[in-house]
Amino acid sequence: MTAPAAPLRIVPAIVGPTGAGKSALALALAERVGAAIVSADSRQLYRAFDLGTAKPTAAERARVPHHGIDVAAPTERWSAARWADAAEGWIAACDAAGRAPVLVGGTGFYLRALAEPLFAEPPLDLVRRAEVARELDALSTDALRERVSAFDPGRAGGQRAQLLRAAEVMLLTGVPLSTWQRTATRTPRVALRYLVVDPGPSLAAQLARRVDAMFAGGWLAEVEQLTTTVPEDAPAWHATGYDVWRAHLAGVLPFARAHERVLIDTRQYAKRQRTWFRHQLPPTSVTHVDPSRAGALDLALAWWSAPAGACGGPPAAASAACAAPNARMTSA
Repeated sequence: MTAPAAPLRIVPAIVGPTGAGKSALALALAERVGAAIVSADSRQLYRAFDLGTAKPTAAERARVPHHGIDVAAPTERWSAARWADAAEGWIAACDAAGRAPVLVGGTGFYLRALAEPLFAEPPLDLVRRAEVARELDALSTDALRERVSAFDPGRAGGQRAQLLRAAEVMLLTGVPLSTWQRTATRTPRVALRYLVVDPGPSLAAQLARRVDAMFAGGWLAEVEQLTTTVPEDAPAWHATGYDVWRAHLAGVLPFARAHERVLIDTRQYAKRQRTWFRHQLPPTSVTHVDPSRAGALDLALAWWSAPAGACGGPPAAASAACAAPNARMTSA
């Protein structure tokens, strides 16, 4: 008789679209409860790409320990599986330091790789893989998204790294990535309970202010410096806005058009993230909060301290600790 599987460890995750305010709320929460933050952001991995990825400042990192930031060279390519492997180590480091981990970020595919079964990848021809990588790297992100939509529409909402992965798997195996994940799975690593941070309709104006603040803080100068040291085809350049500012510096786009393009791309990215979090997270594990409303930190603290299965858990298990804050929940 097979012994029952041990229950998975439950790890809290604060997620939401870019610019929603999740990092500030997570910082306040982690500081209050003595937790450490594990970044689930596919662009904050890269060293030197700072302003446009909204990395926490040195002062913020001094207030609360952070993991998963500045861990990769701009030329490295990180898959969701690689991040999940690293995240297990960062979570262990939090435990060793006596701090509870809280995952924070908007890269849903990373979180899914940690909490849901990954597929056991079949052997891939390394020579053919390199050829496919060169072919796909030549495509724009829009063209890549259109190609992925044709054979694996469920994967078409991701960022460029996820699109490249989906296209690569399909071209090399003839089987969509989503099919591999359903039929050839490995054991999940943890279970997640989510606090989805989203200010609702005010996000659009917040994003405009954020882009302006990044520019005022020296984003264009950062890009100019990076163009002298980072190869043009480095994966880090695919962070929202960097390719556009690089085109502006090369004289391809005037400033006004570049600024408008960055804002449009940022809003479109936020929209894709909202859609992903709305449809891909298990509803019984999700609590929502508008960070701009009074009491947002109190709601986050109630979510943090509630027993597993209370906030965002099965309705029958909901506790009084979460009942009042949840009455003020907003839709993500």
